[in-house]
Amino acid sequence: MWAKVQARLESEPAKLWSLAEMERTGGEPDVVGRDPKSGEFLFMDCSAQSPKGRVSLCYDRVALDGRKEHKPKGNVMELAAAMGVELLTEEEYLALQKLGEFDTKSSSWLRTPAEIRELGGAIYGDRRYGRVFIGHNGAESYYSGRGFRGVLRV
Repeated sequence: MWAKVQARLESEPAKLWSLAEMERTGGEPDVVGRDPKSGEFLFMDCSAQSPKGRVSLCYDRVALDGRKEHKPKGNVMELAAAMGVELLTEEEYLALQKLGEFDTKSSSWLRTPAEIRELGGAIYGDRRYGRVFIGHNGAESYYSGRGFRGVLRV
């Protein structure tokens, strides 16, 4: 299998760069499966806690621009796009949590459904008390213990 993963990465150098960015920012990416429709390999951030190089960020540009003071250094949607990855969806996050125990001391912003975002909110996930929780905050919120996990499709 690794030969196939390597061949795909070598045929798409931009994806190799994205994978390096996931690693550089503390994500500890690993192959967690394949997309059944496209056959793409799925790399996800598998660090025990939300990647340290991607914390203290609000959700998106609208949220960042809406803060009057104490603005964070950036937002997760733009950083993910710059890295060439996507935020995990709620479903992907729950699937990842079946592979191990992640975000026991941190939390990770998740790709938020449009209907929630339009109302000013954004969702995140974490694991506490032996369970996985999906919560919500205002999209302009940011915390030192909340970052984001990405998925790279190769």
